[in-house]
Amino acid sequence: MFTTDVRDLDRDGLLAFGKAQRKQAPRRELGAWAPASDRPDPVEVLRAGAADRLPALAPIRIGRMAVDPFAFLRGSAEVMANDIGPSATSGIPVQVCGDAHLVNFGLFATTERNLVFDLNDFDETAVGAWEWDVLRLAASVVVAARANGMTADEGVGAARQVATSYRERMADLAELSALDRRYLRIDIDAVIDALRAAEGAEQQLKRTEKQVAKARRKDRFNALERFTEIRDGERVIVADPPLVQPLPHDTYREQLLALYAGYRSTLPSHVVALLDQHRFVDIALKVVGVGSVGTRAFMVLLAGRADLDPLFLQIKEASASVFRPWAAPATWSSDGQRVVEGQRLLQAAGDLFLGWGSADGRDYYVRQLRDMKGGADVARMLPAGLQRYAGLCAVALANAHGRSQQPALISGYLGTNDKADDAIARFAVSYADQTERDHAALVTAVRAGRIEATEGI
Repeated sequence: MFTTDVRDLDRDGLLAFGKAQRKQAPRRELGAWAPASDRPDPVEVLRAGAADRLPALAPIRIGRMAVDPFAFLRGSAEVMANDIGPSATSGIPVQVCGDAHLVNFGLFATTERNLVFDLNDFDETAVGAWEWDVLRLAASVVVAARANGMTADEGVGAARQVATSYRERMADLAELSALDRRYLRIDIDAVIDALRAAEGAEQQLKRTEKQVAKARRKDRFNALERFTEIRDGERVIVADPPLVQPLPHDTYREQLLALYAGYRSTLPSHVVALLDQHRFVDIALKVVGVGSVGTRAFMVLLAGRADLDPLFLQIKEASASVFRPWAAPATWSSDGQRVVEGQRLLQAAGDLFLGWGSADGRDYYVRQLRDMKGGADVARMLPAGLQRYAGLCAVALANAHGRSQQPALISGYLGTNDKADDAIARFAVSYADQTERDHAALVTAVRAGRIEATEGI
């Protein structure tokens, strides 16, 4: 995406190159978004996106999105991609998350069994504009602030914190080597310390500590107790339709065997050896998230061959990124590989079992379903806590971007003053307004019978 090779530039040269990019994309234009005159109807965009989803499950997604504007924003990545994807950018590409809203950050366990805080969803990852992630995060903060009953100033302040924290973190990263940037992690103590320092956040801190304790309990044995039972002497996944639907063993069997063989080939040999110590027990279709509802996602239970050592894997369909029309040309063999390689690049510490495969003409990726994962309770955050948390998410996002691109380029573009901060905050307010209008349009469409919804409305 560059017209000049920047690989041989030193730090000063990178900063200067980034600063020069302001000529093609002035920083003030980050806040200049307005809906296009020919902007597609968001309801029709969602309807088109549901065409390849499981028909019986697609209405659940719409129902969940109709609950409030924040739920709508979470589930409508394709709507926002259509809005910001075509916009002029600084021309500095990174590996983007593609769906960096406030709830797509959280806790997960490293292989050393430590809890870290990072990005945790990569279905839309691609090589594209760093601005896409920052703008989506900032907009989600304003929408969340409004949903929590905060004032307009409090919402703007939290969005501005996203921009400031991202800019300042990029400046810090520009001083580090590539290896130092790769090793950076945000430990759970940093999350707790940030909320502890937030004025008036004592109750919120207690809730966060409870969330951390809950995440630590979310291991494979907890999942075994929650999702399975003994029936006729066999361990099986318990049905909870339509959210959990166990499959007969012959359903998808050949396809899943083919997928599993391909998946094994994407793993390091030591992980394959670990998998070989487990046997297949049961499989079920499992609804996950908001935006992902209706895609093909399976929960697989494996157990140790010698004893009951449960391992839960998720096999999740990988469709094309919503940013594909505006992203750099794909270099991966499949969308499953795109998701996995994007996650490996962006996260500080990846899932041991992360891999990909294909079955029945569809791409999938595989990961652990439940391994000490958790997140903050955004819906109950106080203003000061939301601002602190939003800034922490922005730091994690900058860390991720800094693993795929020279941070000095972005730092040079953003500069040392608050011009970009102000612009990003303006965008966040404008897009929050648009999200509320889109949500209202969806609710109207549901009530009119124009689009089907179940759950939540």
